[in-house]
Amino acid sequence: MAPLSSSSSAFVFLTLWALLISPAVSLTCSSQTFTKNQVYSNCLDLPSLSSYLHFSYNSSNTTLSVAFVATPSKSGGWVSWAINPTATGMSGSQSLVAYKNSSTGVAVAQTYDVSSYNSIVAKDLSFEVWDKTAETRTDGSLAIFAKIKVPADLAAKGKINQVWQVGPGVADGGLEKHDFATANLQSKGTLDLNSGQSTGSSGGDSRVKKKNIHGILNAVSWGILFPLGGMIARYIRTFESADPAWFYLHVFCQISAYAIGVAGWGTGLKLGSESSGITYSGHRNIGIALFVLATVQIFALFLRPKKEHKYRVYWNIYHHSFGYAIIILGIINVFKGYDILKPEHKWKAAYIIVIIVLGAISLLLEAITWVVVLKRKSDKSTKPYDGYNNGEGRQQPLAM
Repeated sequence: MAPLSSSSSAFVFLTLWALLISPAVSLTCSSQTFTKNQVYSNCLDLPSLSSYLHFSYNSSNTTLSVAFVATPSKSGGWVSWAINPTATGMSGSQSLVAYKNSSTGVAVAQTYDVSSYNSIVAKDLSFEVWDKTAETRTDGSLAIFAKIKVPADLAAKGKINQVWQVGPGVADGGLEKHDFATANLQSKGTLDLNSGQSTGSSGGDSRVKKKNIHGILNAVSWGILFPLGGMIARYIRTFESADPAWFYLHVFCQISAYAIGVAGWGTGLKLGSESSGITYSGHRNIGIALFVLATVQIFALFLRPKKEHKYRVYWNIYHHSFGYAIIILGIINVFKGYDILKPEHKWKAAYIIVIIVLGAISLLLEAITWVVVLKRKSDKSTKPYDGYNNGEGRQQPLAM
């Protein structure tokens, strides 16, 4: 076999290089084609969820022809492109939805009226739609095709609010709830029918920012400061030289945690009021319980009996029980928040590392505390206060 010439070698190299980069190139709307060779005058690489919109608009009869391409979040899931005639979010949108028929495996297109997050009904839209079809693409994505009669008021403006989304599955014709990660919340914008340009919605960015603030405030307060304050009360008080500094550190840490936690709780209430139909019952209920427990703890500080008071022991039991409950529920709810917010993995990993470090320090201090207490006992030296009877009662060296 004759050796390849230099020009032939270069041709082979360029061919291989083109084949290698072709998958990346195909991830733009300009390189996408359809089985029926539909052609549109405009195409957009939408800014989230790896989605693409092809469209043509005839202003003389206000007809919008669209092809929307996206990949469901899970196999057997759905994709959707919608026009919202009155707002910028999903609630109130008039949606085109595509998914694979579970029996035939053939992609189908349906129309859904999303009057609210609690009411997503397969029905005709508030404007005329025809020629709606769907197809499965070789890369696993789905495409929706349709022609739409743009309502007169929107046609006069020349702009529409578009919303797109991907979901995990379809059950009995009902769409399973999509994720509420950053990309899902940002999947909306304004489409200029005449210029063919699309602009993102600042509302999505604002909402994501509020969720991030909510998450940071609560992770710092309930997830870090409250456990740290508990550690100070449980371990540092054992050392006589730390008295009364440990008490003031404990109070400062817990009051700071409460103030930050209330701010985080308030942002959660605000997010809830702006998210009609979206409810995270477990996260919300634990948050309410934490707020109530922590509020009682703070106000109980002003009702604390003196050390020699006969009721001080009961106050201690209540105070310690509520404190441990706050720490446990706080950490649990932080992880629930991570599951809802779905931030980059590094943020959850960082919090896990913080909890592991605090846990390791607690184990070390636990051992040291017992050594100190047992040594004092054997030497019959002064015992640390247990909070009642001037330290003459039963010893509780490890109480918060």
